[in-house]
Amino acid sequence: MNNFNRRDFLKSSTLFAGATLFSPYLLSCQNPNNKLNIAVIGVGGRGGANYSPILKSENIVAMCDVDDIRAKDGYEKIKSQFPNVKKFTDFRVMYDKMHNEIDAVIISTPDHTHFAPAMIAMELGKHVYMEKPLAHNVWECRTLKKAANYYKIVSQMGNQGHTTNGVRQIKEWYDAGILGEVEEVHAWIGEFNFRPGHYWTMPESFPPPKNEIPNHLDWDLWLGPAKKRDYNPVYVPKSWRGFFDFGNGQLGDWSCHTLDGPFWALNLGMPTEVDSYVENRINNHHFVCEKSIVTYNFPKKDERPSVKMKWYEGGFKPEIDPSWPIKELWGGGMIMVGSKNSLITGGRPNNPRLLISDNEWEEFQNNMPEQTIPRLKWGDETPVQEWIDAIKNNYLPESNFNYGADLTEMALLGTLSQRFGAKIIYDSQNMKITNRPDIDAYIKEPAREGWEYGNSIT
Repeated sequence: MNNFNRRDFLKSSTLFAGATLFSPYLLSCQNPNNKLNIAVIGVGGRGGANYSPILKSENIVAMCDVDDIRAKDGYEKIKSQFPNVKKFTDFRVMYDKMHNEIDAVIISTPDHTHFAPAMIAMELGKHVYMEKPLAHNVWECRTLKKAANYYKIVSQMGNQGHTTNGVRQIKEWYDAGILGEVEEVHAWIGEFNFRPGHYWTMPESFPPPKNEIPNHLDWDLWLGPAKKRDYNPVYVPKSWRGFFDFGNGQLGDWSCHTLDGPFWALNLGMPTEVDSYVENRINNHHFVCEKSIVTYNFPKKDERPSVKMKWYEGGFKPEIDPSWPIKELWGGGMIMVGSKNSLITGGRPNNPRLLISDNEWEEFQNNMPEQTIPRLKWGDETPVQEWIDAIKNNYLPESNFNYGADLTEMALLGTLSQRFGAKIIYDSQNMKITNRPDIDAYIKEPAREGWEYGNSIT
């Protein structure tokens, strides 16, 4: 296929291991005014939202996608701005041919193909921006976190809500004692739409029947580390989220937004137990279930009490406390229940509000706690801009891989409980589900031959 060899890259990457923090390789970035040379992996779909903010400020030197039709508009948009940009189908070939010309990489591929391009990039000393959730399994999260620190690169997970003023307010209000003790968190997301053309399109049968692979798609590369299987259009371009071999369902897709506020503010860390109630399981544990409630139990930590957090899907929602000034809950959101006050947000943490009367809320807004967390100068939902600035000015963004890996790991534990409809007991220190060896096997999923990366990171 190509002459790429992971061990050769690992060998060469040790050259960067002892470099100064956040400056592993980028001679081009010693001046913050210099433009970065960016490679974009995943040009269609979410990729467009991730690279568009930097079209005028940086250089895109390489673009890579496995689906020429899905990426067509993106290719043309990038090409019009950067006529000399190189186009690739296989990111490994791109790295092989252009690693000396690339400073940083934006990865916007399906969940199951996040890990490999990110690991190779970091081994080469490249800074990495990764679409959320960070990875497809817990071991990948831990390994990406270790690698980012080892290779001393600037990392960012693209949960854009973490760049908002709203998520900063949630933490500031909690730290200031406005909520009091928080022992309950509730978060919910809307019902699934299983009809054709939606994110959760359900196939007519399991496994989906074999179809001819279209000429515009490299199906083998799209599968990446996943087990080989016949092509069916139900997987591509977006319904892969409903298949647990590729995505992580609603919880994996949205928790990095909806649970970001409480995870950060309460410093939740890892749960010790996760349990699930599941209705209408579809195709055993390989496809999303129709309805579920996932319950996390977090132990007491420092000065805060233990916390129970519930995630509701498929139409389930938490009960409304009679003292709250609301009569119904919208399609998705989050509530932190405090001993003094409770707080509500939408599906993203952008606009938190205390559950108090309108008059009390107006008074609170006029006397809010002091801002203790710096705001971003680019405004809300600007993670790519934060990442670029961090590279040029030698700091780590808030949602770097240290934070992003932990937030994603917490979410993936819930996905595993949900997927199997099972209670799991989690030993975080040893990264092990102690009561269910059959589920523990999914902490580190086997990768297809030729896709084994990261095993040298300890």
